[in-house]
Amino acid sequence: MNYHQYYPLDVINGPGTRATLFVSGCEHQCRGCYNQSTWRPDSGHVFDDAMVQQIITDLNDSRIKRRGLSLSGGDPLHPANLASIEALLRQVRLACPGKDVWLWTGYEFATLTPAQQAVVDLIDVLVDGKFEQALADPSLRFRGSSNQQIHYLSALAQSCR
Repeated sequence: MNYHQYYPLDVINGPGTRATLFVSGCEHQCRGCYNQSTWRPDSGHVFDDAMVQQIITDLNDSRIKRRGLSLSGGDPLHPANLASIEALLRQVRLACPGKDVWLWTGYEFATLTPAQQAVVDLIDVLVDGKFEQALADPSLRFRGSSNQQIHYLSALAQSCR
C-alpha cells in the first residue's frame, strides 16, 4: 500500500485532535474530488512498518490528548489497501486502547465485500458513499455531499455524535 500524506495533528477529519492518514488508490474517481492526486494506487510513499510505528507513537503521545485515527484517501477500502489497513487497525487496537477510528470510503456500507467488511469491523465510524458534486454541501459535518452517510458502528462511536 502507498499513502500520500500523514498528519500527526489534525482537527478537521473527525472530532477532536486526531492522527490522519491519506492512502493512495481510488477506483471511484469522483467528479470534483479535491484529492485526485491520490487516485493511483502506486502514487505517493510506500506505507511501511516505520509509518505504522509512527502512527502508534503519535496516538499514544501523552503530551497531546488525541481522540483517534482518521483514514481517508484515495480510499482505504480500495482492494490494494485492504491487507495493510486491516493490519494497521489490528495493531492500533492493541497498542492504543480507547482511541476511535474513522474511515472515509466511496463504497457503500450495504455493498461491501467480505474483505472490506473485515476492515470495517475494526473501526468505529464509517463515512460512506461517493462524493457527488451536484450534492456538495460545505455545511455538512464530516461529509462533502449529502448522499454520503455517517455510520456509528461501536459503543465508542456513540461519543462521537
